[in-house]
Amino acid sequence: MSVGDVAGLIAAIAFVLLVGFLAVPLLKLGRVLDETRDSVRQITEHSVPILDEAATTVASTNGQLAKVDVITTSAAQVSENVSALTGLYAATVGRPLVKVAAFSYGVRKAFARASGRGTGGAA
Repeated sequence: MSVGDVAGLIAAIAFVLLVGFLAVPLLKLGRVLDETRDSVRQITEHSVPILDEAATTVASTNGQLAKVDVITTSAAQVSENVSALTGLYAATVGRPLVKVAAFSYGVRKAFARASGRGTGGAA
């Protein structure tokens, strides 16, 4: 065995050690990628039912909002009807009551002056 053969043998052993040393991180990286793939699969399996349930919830909420819209519209109509009724009541009953009150005030004032108690001030 010559010096060249020994140097070649040392270089070959060093190369084998280098390959072995580099193979360990590659194997660990392969395991990490396998775990990542499994995690993504599990996330997908758990996410699909959640998304289906969310879609069902949104559809149900839209139905409830449609019902609330009908209720709100009805409440607005009731409010308009009450407002119109209040205006009608004020026009038909309120004005005559004001006239009656003014007339009774005038009558009291006239009686007060006639009896001598009133001097033009408040009764």
